[in-house]
Amino acid sequence: MVFKYGIDKLTSASALAIASGSLSGVIDTFAMSKVKKSCSHIDEIVNNEQVVYGVNTGFGPLCDTKISAADTTQLQHNLLKSHAVGVGNLVSPEISKTMLIIKLHALCMGYSGIRPRTIARILWMIDHNILPCVPEQGSVGASGDLAPLSHLFLPLIGLGEVYYKGQITRTEAVLKKKNLEPLTLGPKEGLALINGTQFIAAHAVQAIAKLHNLLDAADIIGAMSLEGLMGSIKPFDPRLHHLRPFQGNQYVANRLWTLLKDSAILQSHVDCKRVQDPYSLRCMPQVHGASRTAWLHLKQLLEIELNAVTDNPIILGSRDTISGGNFHGQPLAIPLDYVAIAAAELGNISDRRSYLIIEGRYGLPKLLIQDAGLNSGFMIPQYTTAALVSENKGLCFPASADSIPTSLGQEDHVSMGSISGRKLNRIIDNLQYILAVELLYATQALDFRHPLQSTPILQACHREVRKVVSYASEDRIFAYDINALKQVIANGVLVNTANQAAKDNQITLNKDEYEQFRLS
Repeated sequence: MVFKYGIDKLTSASALAIASGSLSGVIDTFAMSKVKKSCSHIDEIVNNEQVVYGVNTGFGPLCDTKISAADTTQLQHNLLKSHAVGVGNLVSPEISKTMLIIKLHALCMGYSGIRPRTIARILWMIDHNILPCVPEQGSVGASGDLAPLSHLFLPLIGLGEVYYKGQITRTEAVLKKKNLEPLTLGPKEGLALINGTQFIAAHAVQAIAKLHNLLDAADIIGAMSLEGLMGSIKPFDPRLHHLRPFQGNQYVANRLWTLLKDSAILQSHVDCKRVQDPYSLRCMPQVHGASRTAWLHLKQLLEIELNAVTDNPIILGSRDTISGGNFHGQPLAIPLDYVAIAAAELGNISDRRSYLIIEGRYGLPKLLIQDAGLNSGFMIPQYTTAALVSENKGLCFPASADSIPTSLGQEDHVSMGSISGRKLNRIIDNLQYILAVELLYATQALDFRHPLQSTPILQACHREVRKVVSYASEDRIFAYDINALKQVIANGVLVNTANQAAKDNQITLNKDEYEQFRLS
């Protein structure tokens, strides 16, 4: 199975599959014919001396400055060099590769005037993991992600640095080793390469995949916490959620009901006098569900963006070009900021469940350890979740609420969507640790319910945790446990364990009616 750039629909899942090497991307003859046609339009524009922005004019506030036909190539090379002003840490090779994939797909739609040899070189970089080094700071998320995309494509003209065989290497050295020459860009090519939202979109792709895993993990870990605290399943009754039918809420309620149904722990306290559980247990469908809904909204908008042309100007014909604003990042910036809140709230409610578990209520020992006093037990890991939750709250300030004019006022409203994407991924990284602490607590709490057993799914998850983190009867360095469980969560091991246990026990954990909440 292959993905056809410029033809097939690109999704976050397929972009990640191409990036990982599990799916091959190709440029078929139809896509290449569209590229060649668009390129021919550019040649006609240059030959006829029509004035078109970025083809034979300067850029930004220099849009009224005419450039001669002889200087159009130098104009494009100067553009890449002058706009490569990114600073800060480098984005990961995965982000860099995802940017290349998304940009190549957009260029192959045939509206950018890019040349076939440039398309072929970008595909070669993807296929051979020659991945540009891109600083993460410097984009304002409008006029395209100019700085990061300039760094992304400096290697085409033999400049900049790339990740090559696990090392950061000068592009010139890699091209020499591969017996390749730098490209000479044609008219408009530099502008086509750096005009676009691919930095924002690549961060959104990463966030969509990571957060999807954490949404599933949060339901599993929350159910384990509820069992450890001997909570009630009644708040997840489908009849209740039929009366307030938000699909995200219904989906989470169904998952929690399925995870907990027929648990021996639940049956052991069915007649207890506890009337209602605290909100962090009882309201998981409402809170986790709202975060699911936010995730779904971003996924839907991202799929539009992944299959959009965000270049400027758009080349429809040799005498039909449109200068517009498809490069503006606002359509993704706002939902990225919105999902940042959704991700942070998953951590907020998780921290509250962790706090509940160590309080010494509902038959659990204070601080989850028998000899508290001599041992501090599980007191301090919750400090870590509190710190991370607070940090996430600070990161929730919407970058898209800000705009600073650039380009001498020509670009007088910008999205800051690049910051939105980076912040969201930082929040998600913090969330992995917050959930790891709750998983540490929930697993220890379940041990105190022995010999009572939970459901097959939750017991399988408990066993998986105990493969890497043992029961604690005395103080130890819990940072090792937190980091180990963070990996269990981040690598998808916990969610895969739950899904496999559901399959093995013929339990439907994710109903087909909620297909839209799947990663695709």
